[in-house]
Amino acid sequence: MLKELDQDNLSELVGQNELVHVQFSAGWCGNCRIMKPKFKKFASEKESALFALVDAEKFPESRKLAKVDNLPTFATFKNGELVDQIQTNKVDVLKSFLDETSNN
Repeated sequence: MLKELDQDNLSELVGQNELVHVQFSAGWCGNCRIMKPKFKKFASEKESALFALVDAEKFPESRKLAKVDNLPTFATFKNGELVDQIQTNKVDVLKSFLDETSNN
C-alpha cells in the first residue's frame, strides 16, 4: 500500500504498521521526482509493507524520525523503530535496500 502524507503524522503510521518504507523528498528535488515513480512501483510489488511519501520540507516532525540530511532519503521502520536508511538516486540500490530491510 502507498500513502502520500498530507499531514505531519509519519510517527502514527510507523506505530500502526509493522513494516514501513519511506521516501523523504521535496518538490524542488530533481532526483526525488525521478525516484518517486520507482518507489511507487516497488510499493505495488511489496504488499506486506506500507510505503509512505513524505515531503521533508512540509513535515519537519516526520523528517525527524530519520536523520534526513540529503534528498531523496529512503528509510525503513520495523515495529516502530528505524532499521536503516540510505540516500540514493539509483534504482538498483533502492531495490537492494528495500529487499534487505524487508527481510531482516
